[in-house]
Amino acid sequence: MNGYTDLHVHSLVSDGSMTPREIAAYAKQRGLAAFALTDHDNIAGDAEAEAAARELGLGFVPGMELSAQFQGHKIHIVCLGFDAAHPAFQSLYRKVRAAKEAKIPEIVDYIRDKGIDITMDDVRAHAYGVPDRYAIMRCLVALHLYDHAQPLWDNYLDPAVHLLGLDAIVSPAEALPAIHAAGGITSLAHFHKRIGLKGETRERQAELIGELHALGLDGMECWYPNYTADDRAFAAQMIERYDLLPTAGTDFHGTNRPEIDLGSGLATELAIPSRIFTGVASRVRHALVPSCV
Repeated sequence: MNGYTDLHVHSLVSDGSMTPREIAAYAKQRGLAAFALTDHDNIAGDAEAEAAARELGLGFVPGMELSAQFQGHKIHIVCLGFDAAHPAFQSLYRKVRAAKEAKIPEIVDYIRDKGIDITMDDVRAHAYGVPDRYAIMRCLVALHLYDHAQPLWDNYLDPAVHLLGLDAIVSPAEALPAIHAAGGITSLAHFHKRIGLKGETRERQAELIGELHALGLDGMECWYPNYTADDRAFAAQMIERYDLLPTAGTDFHGTNRPEIDLGSGLATELAIPSRIFTGVASRVRHALVPSCV
C-alpha cells in the first residue's frame, strides 16, 4: 500500500476538536492511505471513523489510548485492532469508563470554586454520550481560556481528579492480557514525555520497557513529533532488543494542539510510511485494509 499513515489520533470523543468522520475526511485530504482513531480511554468514535474510512477508501484500525499506572509512572498505551465486543475487552472497558465518568458533578463544583462559571447542563451539552472528564474539557475549551487544551488539565481537571481521589488507573498487568484476548496489539506511546518514562535514565527506561514487554507489550512508537534524534535512536534500539512492533503517530488533536498536523506532526511533509499500518494490520483481529492492497 502506497501513501502515509497515522496511528495516534484523537477526536472530540476525547480531547480532539474534530468528529471521527471529519478526521477521516481530513486524512483523505491530507493524502493519507490509512489511520487509526485512538481516543483516550474511549472507543465511542471508532465505528463512525471506520464507516467514514470505508466510504473514502482508506485503511483504518480501531483503537484507544489507554491510561495505565506502572512503576510510579502514568503511561499511555496505544491499543489497536481489538474486537470491542470481546468479553475480556468489555470487562476492562467497563472499569476504565467507570473511572472516567465518576464524580463529574464534584469536578464541576471544584472548577466553579476556582471561578469558572460552568454547570452540569453546560457539560452535558458537550458530552459525546455519557458526560465524562473530556466533556468538561470541551466545555472549558469553548470558553477560550487558553490557546491550547493542556493548561485546562494542569490548572483545573487534574487537580480536581487528585483531590477527589480519582487517580486510580489500571495496570499493564491487567490491561495487556485483555487487549490480547480481544485480538489487539499494544504499543507504548511517547515514552519520553511526563506521561511516559521521562526523568529516568536511559538504562532504567530500557529496564522498564523490558518489564512491560515481559507483561505483554507488543510495540513502541518509533516516531513521534517531538522525539529528538537521541529519542529516535533509543526507540529503535528498544524495538530491536525486545523484538517490538514499530508503531508511529502524531498525537493529532486538531485545533486543541494546533502545531501538530495529521500525518506529519511538526513537519511540513507527511512522514509516517504506510508499512507501519500494514505491519499492525497483519497482527490484529480487526482492521480495515483497502482492497487495493
